Amino acid sequence: MSTTSAAVGAPRRVLLSSASYADAQRAVDALADAKFPVESLEIVGSDLHLVERVTGRMTTARAALAGTLTGIWFGLLVGIVFWIVSPWTVAPMVSGVVLGAVFGAVFGAIAHASSGGRRDFESLSSLEASRYDVVADADHADQAARLLNEAPGRRPASSRT
Repeated sequence: MSTTSAAVGAPRRVLLSSASYADAQRAVDALADAKFPVESLEIVGSDLHLVERVTGRMTTARAALAGTLTGIWFGLLVGIVFWIVSPWTVAPMVSGVVLGAVFGAVFGAIAHASSGGRRDFESLSSLEASRYDVVADADHADQAARLLNEAPGRRPASSRT
């Protein structure tokens, strides 16, 4: 059984080990509902791995569209600054949005085309763990294990060996 925490060096004990973060979260929530001092708990993810989900193909047109949208926001920000300096006219904001859209589209298309096809896809990255352990300070571990076992609708807490 694990008895030390690398982060603090205080003696710790594993109360629950699960493949699901939601299970670990429910265990901590059950302890919080029982008025347990949850500041003595940690949820520790182990066996971390990076998952990159490919969401679509990146084309020059999509890069130009993304650049356009970014340019519109930037142009609006610049336009608002100029509008503050010269109030009573919306021309600075309109000019900022239009110029931002044009320059953003051109820059997005050129940036994608210059990549030489090295990354012709869009993706989202996330860090995921294979296992989640709920650990408690050694001083509070027995009380936490008892409360978890008594919690309504909870299966008995399992310990990692």
